[in-house]
Amino acid sequence: MAYGAGMASVLVVEDDANVRTALIRELSARSHVVRSVGTAMDALREVTQSPPDVVILDLGLPDLDGAEVLKMLRGISDVPVIIATARDDEPEIVRLLNAGADDYLIKPFSAEHLSARLAAVLRRSARPGPAAEITVGGLHIDLDRREALLDGASLELTRREFDLLAYLAARPGRVVARRELLAEVWRQAYGDDQTIDVHLSWLRRKLGETAAAPRYLHTVRGVGVRLAEPDPRS
Repeated sequence: MAYGAGMASVLVVEDDANVRTALIRELSARSHVVRSVGTAMDALREVTQSPPDVVILDLGLPDLDGAEVLKMLRGISDVPVIIATARDDEPEIVRLLNAGADDYLIKPFSAEHLSARLAAVLRRSARPGPAAEITVGGLHIDLDRREALLDGASLELTRREFDLLAYLAARPGRVVARRELLAEVWRQAYGDDQTIDVHLSWLRRKLGETAAAPRYLHTVRGVGVRLAEPDPRS
């Protein structure tokens, strides 16, 4: 999915042909590889069949409201989503961010503003940095390659699952507050604890453990989550 420094695969979901053409022109001029669709169903098909690096999602689509599309996207992918909307309504924007949007833009916006927001979202999702590895017990995480191994076997993790596991593994033994996870992993000031619980549940399943019988991931009720090396006696 990475095309090189400063380049990305961008899916523009916009039903207005004039706006879509302008976005394609501006993004292509900045060396991005751009695909575009005008409906929610086409967007879901594109993300499933050929996942982009980022989606720019208009809310006013002809077949489904963009908020519903966002919910459906989050059910199948962790691809970063930038909402493009004319709805300058703070409660609605907060709701969309809590629903899984990575950023938003209020129409009309300049090409420079779009480019800056796009670059910021891509930086956050890629988590660039020097090669680094984390080992906790039989868990081995390569941050540069974005690969995780458990007892030598590769773990198939989504982008968000990897980010969550890596963040906790980098702080072994420390209880990480849910608010910190929302801010640092989800990049949200507000959010629903259920989102964290769902991702923790998926991670536990892939790590071969349960909340009732944890090996690595320990929930501290009312506080947060701690990742620690398994007790050899257990």
